Amino acid sequence: MTINDKLEIVIIDDESDILYTIKEICAFGGWKAATAHNGREGYELCRVHKPNLAIVDYHMPDWDGLTTVKRIRQLDNAISILVLTVDERQEIAEKFIAAGATDFAVKPIRSPDLISRIKMNLRINEVQQKYIAEKKQVYIEKGISPATLSIICDYLKEHEAGLTIEDIANGLTLAYQTVHRYVSYLLDEKKIEIIPIYGQLGRPKNKYKLR
Repeated sequence: MTINDKLEIVIIDDESDILYTIKEICAFGGWKAATAHNGREGYELCRVHKPNLAIVDYHMPDWDGLTTVKRIRQLDNAISILVLTVDERQEIAEKFIAAGATDFAVKPIRSPDLISRIKMNLRINEVQQKYIAEKKQVYIEKGISPATLSIICDYLKEHEAGLTIEDIANGLTLAYQTVHRYVSYLLDEKKIEIIPIYGQLGRPKNKYKLR
């Protein structure tokens, strides 16, 4: 694939080997990427080049991932922000989503999975840019973007029998934590209903469908 002239992705991580690996993955996917060893450098790259996606490590010196996400989101309402983390706790995800993160990838992540995740986040950026161009509401509430919400709702429309959070996450290549936050929002807004699944062993699961 031909790499576009525009810088599409900024990768921010304090580990050089991770920066190199992710940049190579981006090149394989046909995306032009630049790297930064810390949040401040990454912020400056985003300010100058206005990429479509920032890939941000959680644990970094000086500006950690949370601070970096906040600063980049203040800079750009459209950019997708994919957080790399070894911490899968939902409460950590909630903090990042509130700060402006779009999605998560749990380290270590396989190359095909990261490519799928990048594609989805670039799609979210495209929809978000459209909302901005049409002067529509960019954020419904803290951490909830209409771009991601519309993609999740459209996917639920295609599956009238209902889907679990895992089904949605796997089908859209979004993190479980991301989908969980949006499903919680849709439940609060009474826009989806719960379909209990009975007779399963292990942790109980529910399906969700649009009302």
